Amino acid sequence: MELILFGLLAMMLVFMFVNTRKRQKQMKAEQEEKAAKTVPGVKVLLQGGLYGTIVAYDGEDLDKPTLVEIAPGVVIEVHSQAILRIVEPTVDDLDATAADTEAVDADRAFDADAVGDPEAPRLETPDETRTRLERDGDN
Repeated sequence: MELILFGLLAMMLVFMFVNTRKRQKQMKAEQEEKAAKTVPGVKVLLQGGLYGTIVAYDGEDLDKPTLVEIAPGVVIEVHSQAILRIVEPTVDDLDATAADTEAVDADRAFDADAVGDPEAPRLETPDETRTRLERDGDN
């Protein structure tokens, strides 16, 4: 009887060990996938429930703050671990973005005053925003 109990105990320990290793591999793969997808311009969900777009991210030094734009012109610094997940665009989001892009392109094409005008306002790219923020110092 004792031999059967020791056998069951040994099987449970082996099962727990194998299951733990499998889970660790899965979590590591998810972290690597998240790190690979975390690039400037990607929409993310933060731990606090805020949605934003990554402006600057250093995958090498995770202690360095990540810059996230939560509204046009509003950039915040968060710890890299505050990024809960990458928000995958849905078909509706892609359609809305395409429609917005087409509308902006159409407006620019028909705006004769802005064509060729070097002082016409334009949008900053994420790289330009990061450079401006680094140049201006801590905000």
